[in-house]
Amino acid sequence: MSDESHEPLKRLFFALGCAPAQRRAIAQWRSELQLRSGRPVPAENFHLTLLFLGAVEVAQIADICTAAANVRTPGMALTVMLDRLDVWRKSGVLLLVPEQAPPELLRLVYALEQAMLPFRSEDSPKEFRPHLTLMRDYRAPVPESVTPPEFFLRADHFSLFESHKGRYRALAQWPLVAP
Repeated sequence: MSDESHEPLKRLFFALGCAPAQRRAIAQWRSELQLRSGRPVPAENFHLTLLFLGAVEVAQIADICTAAANVRTPGMALTVMLDRLDVWRKSGVLLLVPEQAPPELLRLVYALEQAMLPFRSEDSPKEFRPHLTLMRDYRAPVPESVTPPEFFLRADHFSLFESHKGRYRALAQWPLVAP
């Protein structure tokens, strides 16, 4: 570690936000599952991660935003149907996932991955698996749900978020449809 690395760092990720009414509906549905394991993710933090950048120097944020602004977007609003519960055992999370990810979403993520190569701290990005995290520290099987999940996450923009002390704050956003 050299002395120049005292730049302040921020934990950043790109995501599709979740509308307030949608967050309430998902949180209400989650409470009906009556889960006995894990810590619920606060509803205001619900989102669908596109790309996790990790710890980034503050000085790089402007360049990251410029690169994101040049990403080729689908040219349409995205709708992702979250219609399946899943558990990722290694991470200990309960998630809502789409049975089928829309190809436009996969293309957007690929374009973002390419644009962010100069800024990535990780060697290789993890394989993209669209999801919305419901619970952390979850150590139980996939719960049975009386009402099957059927949530349509609609987005007309994507955002760069900062994760700080358990809160997520949007730093910038870009339209999916050119004005």
